[in-house]
Amino acid sequence: MGLFGRRKPRPVEGSMDRASDRTDREHLERFLAEQEGVEAFIEPRTTVTQTSVLLVARTGQWTRRRVPDEATAFAWAKKQSIPCYDANLVGYPQRMRDWDAKKAAERKRLLGDS
Repeated sequence: MGLFGRRKPRPVEGSMDRASDRTDREHLERFLAEQEGVEAFIEPRTTVTQTSVLLVARTGQWTRRRVPDEATAFAWAKKQSIPCYDANLVGYPQRMRDWDAKKAAERKRLLGDS
C-alpha cells in the first residue's frame, strides 16, 4: 500500500477527525508542484484532529492536510526533498501570518466596498 492508504477514510481512534486518504496526498503534491520554496510543518494529533502536515510556500500561502502519523509525514517530506519541521518545536513562519493578514485585509476591503 502507498504512503497514504487507499482504503475508505474512517474516523481516527481517539479523534473526531477522519483518517487521511489519497485525496489528501494528491492535494499536498499539487500544492508542491504549483508553489516555490515550500516547507513542511508537522502538527501532532490532538483529541479533535488527526496528525497533519502544513505546507507553507515562499509567498506565505499555505495548505494543511491530514496524514496517517508523524513518521509518515516526515518520510513524505524527505521523499519530496523539502525542509520539514516539528510545528510544536519551531512554530509557524512569519510569512504565513503575513499572508493570512493580507488576505483578511483584502476580504475586509471587499466587504466594505459592497
